[in-house]
Amino acid sequence: MFEVVLTNRAIKDLNKFPNDVKSRILTKINDYSISPFDYAIKLTNSELGTYRFHIGDYRVIFDVDINTLIILRIGHRREIYR
Repeated sequence: MFEVVLTNRAIKDLNKFPNDVKSRILTKINDYSISPFDYAIKLTNSELGTYRFHIGDYRVIFDVDINTLIILRIGHRREIYR
């Protein structure tokens, strides 16, 4: 299982969502942290990060460092890549 670390920016992104969306995203991140590469998609443009999770209409951009998932950004699929 990977340790999950949210950056200050990711926390700020997460706080913009309603509580039910926050809960769903955090639950899925926790589930995915057991085996993240089964669910991760590698980003072609690595300016934002290296990988992403697809959680409904939301995207979680993250990097991996040894046994740590570093969550960089969380946002709606329309806005996350801008």
